[in-house]
Amino acid sequence: MSVHAYINFNGNCLEAVEFYRQVFGTEDPEIMFYEDAPPDPEFPIPDEHKHLVMHTGLDISGTTVMFSDLLPGEPLVQGNNISIVVMLKNPNEIKTLFDRLKEGGTVDIELQETFFSKYYGSLTDKFGIIWQIMYDDSAI
Repeated sequence: MSVHAYINFNGNCLEAVEFYRQVFGTEDPEIMFYEDAPPDPEFPIPDEHKHLVMHTGLDISGTTVMFSDLLPGEPLVQGNNISIVVMLKNPNEIKTLFDRLKEGGTVDIELQETFFSKYYGSLTDKFGIIWQIMYDDSAI
């Protein structure tokens, strides 16, 4: 069994995926746009939305995180119902990743030692995604 995060965006998925690709230093992902899907008369895609991302994914530290843009009529509700936890063993990598992700976002909890982790920080990035970055002591 595997579990993956799937994050929807409101027309800026391509920008978000490129940002995360740079932050995590991943390979360029394969991207399927809505225009790549076979035509379906029951569900026509308006021309102005064919350039949006239908599906893509990034391998972030061995876990696939998937992304897509929503089509018109599909409401996007940004909130605290999803967060992504990244656990690392190297304190320098933790700080670097935290600093990259907070660019343009807001820090919820500064990177610090807590009762449950040697290094822990939480932030909401410029796309409204909540990230928890923490030290991996392999006890969790």
